[in-house]
Amino acid sequence: QVQLVESGGGLVQPGGSLRLSCIASGSSISRYFVRWYRQVPGNQRELVATITGDGATRYVESVEGRVAISKDNAKNTVWLQMYRLKPEDTAVYFCNAFDSMFMMNYWGQGTQVTVSS
Repeated sequence: QVQLVESGGGLVQPGGSLRLSCIASGSSISRYFVRWYRQVPGNQRELVATITGDGATRYVESVEGRVAISKDNAKNTVWLQMYRLKPEDTAVYFCNAFDSMFMMNYWGQGTQVTVSS
């Protein structure tokens, strides 16, 4: 099992930047697909970015060019760097680890990002 703890959210003005962190414990992130999702109250969770075990990255179209997912296996940490933030990026951001061997999903508790002037 892996435990995930997100941090780094907060209030930022439109056009600003934030870096979210997801610190894993209990298992190495190198064995998981790690994804960032976001959720607005009343809506379903939306996938934002993925990083595979070997470091390949994928982004949804709505954020491509404005976010970068990265990781450090030695620190067991995944980051989501967000640039040129928009009010519509306001959401709770969740870190997710997917174990493809056992088909298990693990979630963190989320971190709130608010983009507002």
